[in-house]
Amino acid sequence: MSSGIQIKPKTAVQKSKASSPLPCSPEPATKPQPKPSDKLNPKTIDPFGTPSRTPSAFAAIYAKGGIPCRLVHGSVKHRLKWECLPETVPFDPLLVTLAEGLRETKHPYTFVSKEGFKELLMVEGATEKAIPLLPRLVPVLKAALAHSDDEVFERGLDAVVQLSAVVGLSLNDHLKHLLTNLSRRLMDKKFREKITVALQKLEQYGGKATVAIIKSKIPTYCSISS
Repeated sequence: MSSGIQIKPKTAVQKSKASSPLPCSPEPATKPQPKPSDKLNPKTIDPFGTPSRTPSAFAAIYAKGGIPCRLVHGSVKHRLKWECLPETVPFDPLLVTLAEGLRETKHPYTFVSKEGFKELLMVEGATEKAIPLLPRLVPVLKAALAHSDDEVFERGLDAVVQLSAVVGLSLNDHLKHLLTNLSRRLMDKKFREKITVALQKLEQYGGKATVAIIKSKIPTYCSISS
């Protein structure tokens, strides 16, 4: 027996629509489920993603060739190679930039900033070039002295002594800003001797007036003249 209902055959267009998905609505990609260990090991989280930490200002300047010296690896020790004579390099802004680099914790930035700062202060006429930059240098060096990394602190302390040897009495007006962090680090036995020696050098380069400034922040300081 035949029923009264007739089924119409599908047209070619209808078959095409039924057999292929719509191009405007692709199947969503299935994301892999995170492993429990991903939370314990941050390096395994989204390895193809963009790094969250952007390069520091010093690293960016160095990468662009803004620091006119480069690290030369030696068999015994490293050294800097200047692209031009350091005497011809403008202190502003290079000396400040190198001081900012003292807070770096990665190679070669650590060596370039430390050695570059020291060598630039050794050029003829460094005193006249560095003194006008003290208002900008001191906050940067203060930040290095406040850094949690011990090596950064030590680089900052060395830089303060090097700067004091060059600018002498002129550093006294800014010295209080640097002494606060030194006073805190004196509580750490491993830095006590190094800081004491540094304070004595600051007194040596800054004169008798430096003693009162140091004692205002570090009352236990013993003058080298006493």
